[in-house]
Amino acid sequence: QVQLVESGGNLVQPGGSLRLSCAASGSIYSINAMGWYRQAPGKQRELVATITSGGSTVYADSVKGRFTISRDNAKNTVYLQMNSLKPEDTADYYCNANVRRSMRSGGMDYWGKGTLVTVSS
Repeated sequence: QVQLVESGGNLVQPGGSLRLSCAASGSIYSINAMGWYRQAPGKQRELVATITSGGSTVYADSVKGRFTISRDNAKNTVYLQMNSLKPEDTADYYCNANVRRSMRSGGMDYWGKGTLVTVSS
């Protein structure tokens, strides 16, 4: 199996910064794209940012210029640096990874259990 474990969520004041981490472990041959999604109370889960194994990134318009996604392929870990946080960034943040478990298998999506980010004064 494959496990994704997020960390770094916390309570932070508006304008502050946080860094989220997500480490993948288990039966992993390679990881294609990794990403971060978030879900605020009463809302649908939405894309925050994704990054391919080659480093290409995609960001939601709402976080462009404030958030930076990066990954360490050797550690199977993805990061999300969040700056200039706003109250509307408050949500559970979920890590996603598209994982190949063998050379012959295609990619399958796996999810972490989430980490809570609260932006409030």
